[in-house]
Amino acid sequence: MNGVLLVVAAALVDRDGRVLLAERPEGKAMAGLWEFPGGKPAPGETPEAALLRELREELGIDTEASCLAPLTFASHAYADFHLLMPLYVCRVWQGIPRPREGQRLAWIRPRDMPDWPMPPADRPLVATLRDLL
Repeated sequence: MNGVLLVVAAALVDRDGRVLLAERPEGKAMAGLWEFPGGKPAPGETPEAALLRELREELGIDTEASCLAPLTFASHAYADFHLLMPLYVCRVWQGIPRPREGQRLAWIRPRDMPDWPMPPADRPLVATLRDLL
């Protein structure tokens, strides 16, 4: 195992209580699975700064660190690394989320998320979101 990999993710929640999921595009690991948007912090970058950057790069939206509320985290052992993924809830942003990296997007109610194929690390986060929303 190559150690712990930190990845930050956001549950963007719209006015109807739906959460945005992004499909991993062809050519990426776990292509076709649906996940919460986010990514890896760059060296020296805080998790919150990384999430703000990733949301801008992946979806073309802007928000502030004060709009990111830490909710829960995933800790999952994959075959070659251990993933640690804090999940933040965000209800306020500027712009309309649009796929900028070849991914598909879908607004899903948390109660319907068990029907969507997700990476193993993302799946346990669904129950916490369902309880919150």
